[in-house]
Amino acid sequence: MWIDTHCHLDAAEFEADRDAVVERARRAGVGQVVLPAVDAGNFDAVRTLAHRHGFCYALGIHPLAVAGADDEQLERLAVALAHHRDDPLLVAVGEIGLDRFVPGLDGARLERFCAAQLELATAFGLPVILHSRRAVDEVAKLLRRIEVPGGIAHAFNGSRQQADVFLGLGCKLGFGGAMTFERALRIRGLATELPLDAIVLETDAPDIPPQWLYRTAGERAAGATVRNEPGELPRIGAALAALRGMSPADLEAAATANARAALPRLP
Repeated sequence: MWIDTHCHLDAAEFEADRDAVVERARRAGVGQVVLPAVDAGNFDAVRTLAHRHGFCYALGIHPLAVAGADDEQLERLAVALAHHRDDPLLVAVGEIGLDRFVPGLDGARLERFCAAQLELATAFGLPVILHSRRAVDEVAKLLRRIEVPGGIAHAFNGSRQQADVFLGLGCKLGFGGAMTFERALRIRGLATELPLDAIVLETDAPDIPPQWLYRTAGERAAGATVRNEPGELPRIGAALAALRGMSPADLEAAATANARAALPRLP
């Protein structure tokens, strides 16, 4: 069984055909999908979708949502985690973290929200799903200060040294569509050389499409768009298996075991 450890199935891009997307994923062999929230406004949406389809969910405030979030959202997160703490489909606090890629964000505010959510994860005994775009060292610094019960560094794009730091802090590393691009030499090299038990798979659908779905700059300029889906995960896994010189079945088994180790409440 393939497990997509990061998919935004609640996104507007899936509004027209969400059930068909889920059915395609199941036919492709994806047996479980983790749906992380991005702000308090979609806590109910991810929980409802998880229960409807037998998937899992995480609750958190994404760093890109922090600019539009007031402190009440942190309180709403705490209340939601307390209210649903016995829900077996609630598997993590996420998507949370830091983002230094998007200009104009309040760095101190991002750090405060991230730290507060790490503390909630600790309080509720839940692992975390981490966003660390151009902020790997800073997120690791927070994790050293606030110990959490492990988790996943989503869409990991750091160095081998940074990867080892996250692994030492009890986190698995998420790889997805970016790893399928032939020119993504660092990500491909890292995905190849890391210990097998370090890796989990994800799509981040509808984002980060794999190479075979990519539109060229010219096509995008002409208005062509592309949507990633959880059903692409087995092919992403097969691409990683080829890089590592192993069978897709063996990679599937290892990635599934790793996902369960990172998120112990996965059914």
